[in-house]
Amino acid sequence: MPSIRIVRAVESDAALVLEFIRALAEYERLGHAVTATEERVRETLFGPQPFAETVLAYDGDACAGFALYFPIYSTFLAQAGLYLEDLYVRPESRGKGIGLALLGHLAKETVRRGYYGVKWQVLNWNEPSIQFYKKLGAEPADEWTTYRLSGDALTQLAARY
Repeated sequence: MPSIRIVRAVESDAALVLEFIRALAEYERLGHAVTATEERVRETLFGPQPFAETVLAYDGDACAGFALYFPIYSTFLAQAGLYLEDLYVRPESRGKGIGLALLGHLAKETVRRGYYGVKWQVLNWNEPSIQFYKKLGAEPADEWTTYRLSGDALTQLAARY
């Protein structure tokens, strides 16, 4: 992996980050759900109060992938962790260790910060990613079901209070 470099994304990378977000959404068959714009990416990731951090993976001079993550908190442990929201490697760059380098970077950052671990989700049909994660020693948290409150249901509940 000598040619792979992981660098922190900066504001001038907003268009590239959005490109990766869109590519990941297409891969996950969710392209229709992307409403992010370059302006909103710039504001929410690189503005005065960033909501997440982003790193870019370079294979030589080519930007081959990205990871977007943010701190989470475990009340049971009274300790922070890292939540990996997105990880994506361009199809032509897969199999070169780039995904491993991104996860390795996040693992190192998690340990450096004194966090308890890294969490993420993977779509049930995404068998290549599931097998990759299992090879790293990651385990599924099958005892949990993810719920989401958004759209009309969120608006209706908010209006009641």
